[in-house]
Amino acid sequence: MLNCADTPPLVTTSATDSRQLIAADLRSLIARIEISMRLIDAAMAEEDVAGHLGVIAGSTEIFVLDDVTPRYAAASAALNACRAGLDHALQQLSESVSPA
Repeated sequence: MLNCADTPPLVTTSATDSRQLIAADLRSLIARIEISMRLIDAAMAEEDVAGHLGVIAGSTEIFVLDDVTPRYAAASAALNACRAGLDHALQQLSESVSPA
């Protein structure tokens, strides 16, 4: 997690520069969300493979683990909603026109 408390305040810039900084920040957040979504997908795939290994190996012992898929699915849905909101914010920012 980023610690913004140590971040120095931004210097006042022109409206165009401010929009560019905000757009860059939004793109960075979108990229982080995409990384998190890939990590969730990988964790779900890993859980799926681990769950099938006992069956394939013919183990006589059966272990029932908590199904973590609903938690992963909920986290993924939340990240999708965040990404949609950030995409919308980025679109609105790019469509905004500064007063002349």
